[in-house]
Amino acid sequence: MFGPFERMMAGRYLRARKGERFVSIIAIFSLVGIALGVATLIVVTSVMSGFQTELVSRVLGVNGHVTVEAYAGQKIEGYQTLADRIKAIPNVTSVTPVLDGQVLLSTSSGGSRGGLVRGVTQADLKALPRIGDHIVDGSLNDFAGDDALAIGVALARSYRLKIGDALTLISPQGAATAFGTIPRVRAYKVVAIFDAGLNDYNTSVVFLPLSSAQIFFQKPAGVSAIEIRMADPQQVGTIGAPLYQILGDRQVVARDWRHANDTIIGVLRVQKDTMFIVLGMIVLVAAFNVISSLIMLVKDKKSDIAVLRTIGASSGAILRIFLMCGAFVGVSGTLIGTAIGVVFCRNIVAVQHFVEDITGGRVFDSSVFMLTALPDQVDWGDVVRVVVLGLTLSLLATLYPSWRAARTDPVEALRHE
Repeated sequence: MFGPFERMMAGRYLRARKGERFVSIIAIFSLVGIALGVATLIVVTSVMSGFQTELVSRVLGVNGHVTVEAYAGQKIEGYQTLADRIKAIPNVTSVTPVLDGQVLLSTSSGGSRGGLVRGVTQADLKALPRIGDHIVDGSLNDFAGDDALAIGVALARSYRLKIGDALTLISPQGAATAFGTIPRVRAYKVVAIFDAGLNDYNTSVVFLPLSSAQIFFQKPAGVSAIEIRMADPQQVGTIGAPLYQILGDRQVVARDWRHANDTIIGVLRVQKDTMFIVLGMIVLVAAFNVISSLIMLVKDKKSDIAVLRTIGASSGAILRIFLMCGAFVGVSGTLIGTAIGVVFCRNIVAVQHFVEDITGGRVFDSSVFMLTALPDQVDWGDVVRVVVLGLTLSLLATLYPSWRAARTDPVEALRHE
């Protein structure tokens, strides 16, 4: 499509000569604008995609793919037999009976906050990917007996708790007396500290052995929920029919992880699409700069175009020459921006720590963004979309100036020379 003649002339026009540096400077600014726009778009979309993927991954690391819950205030009895029947369903890898309860967490130093107690067996707690493999202090081997407790790293840091310290649980659902309801209060010993990677779990969720939780919440031989894990979380729809057949007419409700987290996943998806559109405007503005620089180049080379036409160059050849000039700016800017964006995403945590060291502030507040660290993965699907957008806008920006150059009348151009 582009012959040696067109490539040679495009190369000459792209190299600034004396008296022509202004046009070249504008072209450089256009290239920089496209590169920065593409890089910014890649970084933002990759972080948003990584945030969604990492959030779902970590949520599934501590919660089941499908949860069977008892109605409020009730319990699931005969849960072990029920769990064994559910485990026989194809593609089900594990079934975890859980007893949840809201409490007030209190320490001897006077600190207190609301929290969630989750009663699970030692084996089930070890099997949770985001808990069993992320113990930062203590050991889950000690998670047994009637006074053991596992807490998150943020809770331990906030109240300066260490292995062997006591944490008091206060439940408002206590014993009814003539003087009113007396809250249940019990102190437990911290035997393990975990880092689940989710700020909510690290700050306000504690684990008790299932037998201890049943005693504390006065629900002997009962649980509040059964969490089901599957080989593929995306295949939760296949478990519906056999699960409801097993549950029968029990007073329970089943929901999968998509419905439990659909609000936050939907918000993240909308934010990602919105940011793509808004930041895509940066690339569009840079594309307009390409149009401006090419129009000025065509105006500056008007006499050259006329001479080329008079010695036999076709209008198509002139069109291709200026298409190459504009395409070089657009393609180069897109490729440079892609490289910058990918490198930045790969090192975003290092950049975060560098900025925090210089400013003394916090770039990423885990208490606000749920996760404990910025995701540093690159979403190649989004990278391809951004590259296609950058190349398309850049190439479209070259069409009008190139068409104007091809329509130049050599007679009119040389009349006043």
